Amino acid sequence: MSRILVVDDEPRIVDVVRAYLEREGHAVEVAHDGDAALAAARAMSPDLVVLDVMLPGRTGFDVLRALRAESNPGPAVILLTARDDVIDRVAGLELGADDYVTKPFEPRELVARVGAVLRRLRPADPAADAERSTAAGPARLPLADLEIDPPAREVARAGRPIELTRTEFDLLLAFAEQPDRAWTREQLGARVHGEEFEAFDRSIDSHVKNLRAKLGARPDGGAYVDTVRGIGYRAGRR
Repeated sequence: MSRILVVDDEPRIVDVVRAYLEREGHAVEVAHDGDAALAAARAMSPDLVVLDVMLPGRTGFDVLRALRAESNPGPAVILLTARDDVIDRVAGLELGADDYVTKPFEPRELVARVGAVLRRLRPADPAADAERSTAAGPARLPLADLEIDPPAREVARAGRPIELTRTEFDLLLAFAEQPDRAWTREQLGARVHGEEFEAFDRSIDSHVKNLRAKLGARPDGGAYVDTVRGIGYRAGRR
């Protein structure tokens, strides 16, 4: 059972989403504005927040920014955005949202996206990790001067940790595991969002942009992630 906070100023939407999520066995709390959302998040420490962008007073973006500032990575966040507002969706992803659903939405789609994000949060099976480590070598992966620890989901440079969101870490891990592979946006979308959803080009681009900004430049002046024209991305080359 996961703890989920649903934030929207429309009572009908909150009631429907709550009913569907509780039917799946989740513990659900609700809030109708930004201040109440932050108070509830601090009190319950949710695993995931379903967060409307257009809230009265403190907006969903303000709430997301505060959540990421208070704890990184903190809870997973799925934004609810207007169908035709691409700018909102991209802005939310750049602030660290894990996914988004456009309004009006089918409740079953939202439940499926919640499930996909929560599956990525669950700790891996230790036995499976051990088996993979034995087959693939050391658990820690290098990428240039970065040291990546997949089981702990941590990345560091010269012993100093670099804070990444879950999606950013999953992207970095993909590049480190297969440094010579050129990944399409669709392949990266399936890797970080799950096979059940079609990848959105703009969302992958936004996450890669955030990842690059946090990593900065390599010691040799190159990038940790290169753009492959006409295809997508791959690990940076010298």
